[in-house]
Amino acid sequence: MSAVFKIPIRITSRISTKPLASAFTPSFFVPGSLRRSYCQNTNKNPAVTMTSTLESPQFTKRVVAAMRALYPEQLADKAWDNVGLLQENIAVAGQDVPQTVLLTNDLTVAVAEEAIRKRASVIVSYHPFIFRGLKSVTLADPQQRILLQLAQANIAVYSPHTAVDAAPGGMNDWLADMLDGHGVETKRSICQPLSSSITASLPPAFFNSGYGRLVELGHPVYLGNIIKAYAEGLGGLNHIMIAAPKDKKVTTIRSVGICAGSGADVLRNCDADLIVTGEMTHHYALALTMKGKVVMTVFHSNSERKFLKKRLQPQLQAQLEKEGVKHPEVLVSEEDVDPFEIWDVRKMPAWAFGKDSE
Repeated sequence: MSAVFKIPIRITSRISTKPLASAFTPSFFVPGSLRRSYCQNTNKNPAVTMTSTLESPQFTKRVVAAMRALYPEQLADKAWDNVGLLQENIAVAGQDVPQTVLLTNDLTVAVAEEAIRKRASVIVSYHPFIFRGLKSVTLADPQQRILLQLAQANIAVYSPHTAVDAAPGGMNDWLADMLDGHGVETKRSICQPLSSSITASLPPAFFNSGYGRLVELGHPVYLGNIIKAYAEGLGGLNHIMIAAPKDKKVTTIRSVGICAGSGADVLRNCDADLIVTGEMTHHYALALTMKGKVVMTVFHSNSERKFLKKRLQPQLQAQLEKEGVKHPEVLVSEEDVDPFEIWDVRKMPAWAFGKDSE
């Protein structure tokens, strides 16, 4: 993109040439190639007009291209979602950005600071950290603070979100794959297929895209075995929330409806014995149990986070190498965690009582 700067003489002396504290020098806000021109009025005119072409570093462009090749943005639910390159960084003359990407499920202040420490130049955040327009950018708001910190450190942010959910081999197929270890033949279909008008312009591999998965099992499988499979596949969970009919015991399952995150709307018309999702409201779960269905929820981001390590990290590494990037580093955040925990009231942490240790 190009930008035209018109700077009155009376304010040029106020522009600082001191770099901000960041992972890169010179500052994101005033690249070194531009600073001298900003601060000198060589034409003696009342205003200086200069045109400078700014662009993303080549590494950022290749990360974006790789993500779009893996999970085309056309697959995302644009009615409400906000996917793509949400925050751009700037190529600085004479400097290469680190060829490091940090993957995260949620972009929090802790994850942003981790990205700066680890000298990542691009963050791929599954969930968008910007959903709506901003009327201000201040340190008082955590989301805006993240934006400022990353801009100062010259770090870009890309979000794929529901494009990953819809794509074949993406988030929901990864969750469906966890049912393959029972020695049972399975038949898989899409709960909400995308229109061919959306997928027609994409490579054939994406023609069969859509939200949610219905897996039909070749013969009944014990509910307990399926719960154990998901507990292990999602990272060794010790506690899983189950809503089951109270008037009868559902011991075996022949079909499973799957949607990562908050899947009630996607699975609304999915006729399955078991519904697997991250979270569901009370009334949705209650209605399903009255229909004889079982609901399993594991918390919103717990249904998604392990996908980054198990599938996206190796996929992106390979795709970047295919894009011509030599020795890219794709990291998975160590600071990214679900905000919810299950507490045993008999063994609550000492700090909850103002104590340093138990």
